[in-house]
Amino acid sequence: MTDEIRLDDVVQMKKKHPCGSYEWTVTRIGADIKMRCNTCGRVVMLDRMVFLRRRKKLLKQGPVPADVTLGFAEQEIEGDTTDD
Repeated sequence: MTDEIRLDDVVQMKKKHPCGSYEWTVTRIGADIKMRCNTCGRVVMLDRMVFLRRRKKLLKQGPVPADVTLGFAEQEIEGDTTDD
């Protein structure tokens, strides 16, 4: 299994949650992974390495993230006028 984690991934964990569900949806990605239980809605944060170790399989992969440009490319193109 790849180590790629996307926003809105639906994953199956190795151990079930006390509510009885194995399925979680990833809601935040960073040094920690934030995920929400698909049955009861409980939110849990795990360290990235702990998440990768506890994940059993990927059930549904989230959408491909858009490239983050922060608007710099558009500003440089529009504002690139040289006054001599």
